[in-house]
Amino acid sequence: MADGLTADSPHLPTPAQIEAYGNGGFRFGGMSHRGSLICLPDGIWAWPVATVKEITLGTLEPALARGDKLDVFLIGVGRDPWPLPERLRTRFRDLGISVDTMATGAAVSTYNILLAEDRRVGAAFIAVG
Repeated sequence: MADGLTADSPHLPTPAQIEAYGNGGFRFGGMSHRGSLICLPDGIWAWPVATVKEITLGTLEPALARGDKLDVFLIGVGRDPWPLPERLRTRFRDLGISVDTMATGAAVSTYNILLAEDRRVGAAFIAVG
């Protein structure tokens, strides 16, 4: 699978606003998806992460591999706050990417605002029920 993503091709081959979230999934680009998502400059993919325990360098590799196309990367971690481990934060910093974790709802809102401002933003969102 390309770049550690769950499919070789994205659900949507372009960035898009997240129209809704909850009930274990997301709506974007006129479609819906059950499960977590990773949104990158070249598309939106399923993200094989259900809990913060699964956030690793490997599951974040798709974003890290696109470091030259990102200034900001947001991680929606579900409902409860979760600090990004320092080794992961350092990897983003080394690539010149600002990274922040927050509740999925806040991350979706922030992502949508930054995307509307044509910022170089990416995000990974853990689905919430």
